[in-house]
This record gives sequence, structure tokens and C-alpha cells, in this order.
Amino acid sequence: MAAAPDQASSICSHCDRAIPSSNLDLHFAHCSRNLEKCKICGDMVPKIHAEHHFLSTHAPVSCSLCSETMEREVLAVHKGENCPQRIVTCEYCEFPLPAIDLFEHQEVCGNRTELCELCSRYIRLRERDVHESRCNGITDNVAETSRNAREAEQDRGAPRCPNEFSKKRLLFTIAITGIAVLLGSLFYPKKAEHVQVH
Repeated sequence: MAAAPDQASSICSHCDRAIPSSNLDLHFAHCSRNLEKCKICGDMVPKIHAEHHFLSTHAPVSCSLCSETMEREVLAVHKGENCPQRIVTCEYCEFPLPAIDLFEHQEVCGNRTELCELCSRYIRLRERDVHESRCNGITDNVAETSRNAREAEQDRGAPRCPNEFSKKRLLFTIAITGIAVLLGSLFYPKKAEHVQVH
């Protein structure tokens, strides 16, 4: 209850709120009997709900992904933004993996190359956006020579890659392989080999 501007007010010694002086005694009796200040956050909570307030807001809980212990109220933010084991996707291949492994994966994945359809040069995936914004479609002599050599080799009967292997199929294959390796490492951990000495 806020004091009106023209009334004198006093601070309640229990909840530290400004209360009209004429109501202070009645307020203090009610406030001290029914409310208590949380020792952690300082909020005034009903005494009958104090334990529930602590358990639902401040009780330490473990993250189910990384086992780090924290207050319950920050758990959702931790799992969504800070947990090293949260699942994120690679910006180059959209493969899902734990955040702790993302940097190392993208260092390798971003160095893969794709052929630019405009200038016929192979461009690193990490440089693709900048290249596409600057590419004017002029064919580089080195790329042209390389392309001509490839075409000549194909004309001589060198095996061609079938067109049905699209980019999506390749990414799907990579993703399935990665998941299989991950599951294999979880379910079949490498056993230490014992060397017998004779």
C-alpha cells in the first residue's frame, strides 16, 4: 500500500515499505505475522509459501546435460544459452552437435570448398557469403584452365560423379555417419587393453 502524497509515511521495519503513518501499527501486525523476507533474493513471501518459494526459485539443481549445479531460476537460461552440452547446428552443414564441439567442427567444415556457379572458382564455405556479395561472374584464368582440363579428362572416359548425389544427400550421409559414430562412442566405449608381460 503506497502512501498518498499529502499523508505522512513511515517505513515498516519488517518489509521496508513506506506505509501511511496512521496505518503503520495495523500494517506491521499483519506484515510480521504473515510475511517473511527471503534471505536470498529479499522478496517478501507469505510464510506458508516460504519453503515452496525456496524450492521453486533458489534450490540448487543440476543441469541434465552437463551436471553443473545452479539455482533453478537460471537453469532455463543456462540450458538455452550457456550449457556446453546444448545442441547447436553448424552454420556450414547444419549438422547438430554439442556446443563445446562447435568451434573445432566449424574450423574443419568451413574450410571445405564449393564451386561458384558464376565464376567457376572453388570457394571456402567460410568465405562464401563475402564471395557471393563481390562475385561479378568473371571467370578466373586458372579456374578456366582447370575446368578445361577436367572436361578434357571426362571426354577421355574418366569416370564422372553421378548427378543424383545432390548436396542434400551428401549432407544427410555425413549426418547419419556422425550420429552413428557418436552413438557408437556412447554405447561401446573403448576398453583399455591389458598387455601381458611374460
